[in-house]
Amino acid sequence: MSKQDRRHFLLGTGMAVAAAGVSKVAMAALPEPVIQGSPDTMAPLHPPSGRPYAPVVTLNGWTLPWRMNQGVKEFHLVAEPVVREMAPGFKARLWGYNGQSPGPTIEVVEGDRVRIFVTNRLPERTSMHWHGQRLPNGMDGVSGLTQPAIEPGKTYVYEFIAARPGTFMYHPHADEMVQMAMGMMGSWITHPKGRHPQIDEVDRDFVFLLNAYDIEPGAATPKIMTMLDFNLWSWNSRVFPGIDTLNVRRGDRVRIRIGNLTMTNHPIHLHGHEFTVTGTDGGPVPRSARWPEVTTDIAVGQMRQVEFVADAEGDWALHCHKSHHTMNAMGHDVPTMIGVDQDEVARRIADLVPGYMAMGDSGMAGMADMHMPIPDNTVPMMGGDGPYGSVEMGGMFSVLKVRAGQKRGDYRDPGWYKHPAGTQAYEWTGALPQPARSAGSGRPMPASAPATQPKNEIEVQVRKPGGHAGHEGH
Repeated sequence: MSKQDRRHFLLGTGMAVAAAGVSKVAMAALPEPVIQGSPDTMAPLHPPSGRPYAPVVTLNGWTLPWRMNQGVKEFHLVAEPVVREMAPGFKARLWGYNGQSPGPTIEVVEGDRVRIFVTNRLPERTSMHWHGQRLPNGMDGVSGLTQPAIEPGKTYVYEFIAARPGTFMYHPHADEMVQMAMGMMGSWITHPKGRHPQIDEVDRDFVFLLNAYDIEPGAATPKIMTMLDFNLWSWNSRVFPGIDTLNVRRGDRVRIRIGNLTMTNHPIHLHGHEFTVTGTDGGPVPRSARWPEVTTDIAVGQMRQVEFVADAEGDWALHCHKSHHTMNAMGHDVPTMIGVDQDEVARRIADLVPGYMAMGDSGMAGMADMHMPIPDNTVPMMGGDGPYGSVEMGGMFSVLKVRAGQKRGDYRDPGWYKHPAGTQAYEWTGALPQPARSAGSGRPMPASAPATQPKNEIEVQVRKPGGHAGHEGH
């Protein structure tokens, strides 16, 4: 990593040593934790030491640097309260790691021995579970079961061999209802150590986590008791229009790794391409078990790894197909007013509440253009400007941008797609033919046999054991 790239990983003027409560002797043995404050998608971290691998790009995130210590890859995670920008102008008070929620992605190679220092700067105890990893039981990170909890101010060390390649996660197994609801999670990638019969090389490799929050408009801290009725459905704790686009070169083989740590499933849908599910948190999917899809359902606690060739230029939507998951706050518990004449009641309310506007009598799309005042520190229910107006989406929505002119390894946003002549829908201004309507003269479906059918018209064929079929009239 270059000096300039390294500076991008730091918050403030330098690295922050955050192992509170650890002695100076112990601190001398700890790798310095790298803290990141920016919500932008950082460039891939090409390995400066250890075995080589093709790095991933974490959507609206980053990869945690490490140090090599006598052949062991050492990382330092700091569990702490963080402020996460979920969209421009909207910040949430969450819990995370190293300045961010989710925490930084950890990338290793199959067979690496890894040592992770976890320092607790939360107001309560925590632990760290390495979701999907094969490791010694005592390193599994379930507080009270496999280890004592990590008390505030303490640092614990986890050490194991990354036994198999795949896409994994890390998260606490202590007071999960609170700590997961507050955003404590991160991605883990174990790359194959060489050519693998079930793992193809790709040109672009993205990863992000699905997470959800219940934050009242104008507030900043999630409600931790919410089970299902969340109002912010996010990718890596970002909501559209704050989610970065996935920018690729036409012809690139693309891999997208997605983990679900929400409280419900998410059918993730890609426009314009077919993909195959090539891996889960259980490992690579055998080639014989793959089939083409455009939507894959990701259940709670699962990871899905999808791959495709980006052979169609354009700006292609990538989103959760649950419609309420592609909108932001302020959209729940609103009565349906379609077709209701609100003019008189709106006039009366406006006498008491100046500036009141009725809404929803012809659908909700107009809200994206109204630019109504909203509470401080929140985000509109839907919006985000595209080249032709409001996209009318929020939440779990982004865009795959495929361009012939995108250079290899260039992840910059190429701007909006310019459609070649004759390839875009347009308004018809000619005469419209009258619609053909059914006159209701078609033949009806045949009626079922009447219940009063004479008995002598019913024939029953009977086969008796050891005998021959015969007919019996009734």
